[in-house]
Amino acid sequence: MARYNEVGQGDIFAGKLGTGELKSFLLIDLLERGVCCVPSPLSQIISGSKVVQALLLNKWMLPNTLVISRKKNLIDAIGEYNRLGIESVITKEDRMHCGFGIRKWDSVETVYSFMSMSQSSYPFILQPFMENVTDIRVVVAGDYIEAYTRHNPYNFRMNLAAGGSSRPFVLDEEKDKFCRAVMDRGRFPFAHIDILIDSDGKYYLSEIALDGGIKGADIGRIELDKKKQEVVEGIIKRRSAPN
Repeated sequence: MARYNEVGQGDIFAGKLGTGELKSFLLIDLLERGVCCVPSPLSQIISGSKVVQALLLNKWMLPNTLVISRKKNLIDAIGEYNRLGIESVITKEDRMHCGFGIRKWDSVETVYSFMSMSQSSYPFILQPFMENVTDIRVVVAGDYIEAYTRHNPYNFRMNLAAGGSSRPFVLDEEKDKFCRAVMDRGRFPFAHIDILIDSDGKYYLSEIALDGGIKGADIGRIELDKKKQEVVEGIIKRRSAPN
């Protein structure tokens, strides 16, 4: 940041901007000035916001995943979910990690009753609650890809930090392409991707991030960081090559 105002057309910025709420504004400014950012500005913004993910990556997510930004959206959701016979739902609070922002409700009406007394939680994500799902974490860095299941019989959130267990999962070609398509849309050079598989075998994107936990993975943090760095260096090399 000490040299932020010196960069310009043709320069490359490697690394994530750790500037809190100012990040999106600075990334737009860098783009306008012709600075190449690695990871991409889009991936950095998507990675930091569940709501942005639901807006931009919605077609890969569970059907009827909605972004609720105001009371009108919630009122509309009550009618739509009731029409579809959807009862139990979950909400995801934006920018909350490790499962802390995920809450289960018996109906959208209950969510509305709670939210009518509060304005601080907007925007958030609303989704139907899925029973009997398989929760998969996929780690992708270049040609390296690894997947494992996360299971917690005592907590629907399935996160390993809350006492869950894991086992390796063989990712078939179809799900590999699914992950790559999501990454391409968000311009992710590498990613930690969470997938939900229902009892019928259909699968959906839950979340995606540039970084995330790897408890349950075979690869270690040092080795994974090295692979990510190799991806970054490869992008920089291609960007720096003469036309």
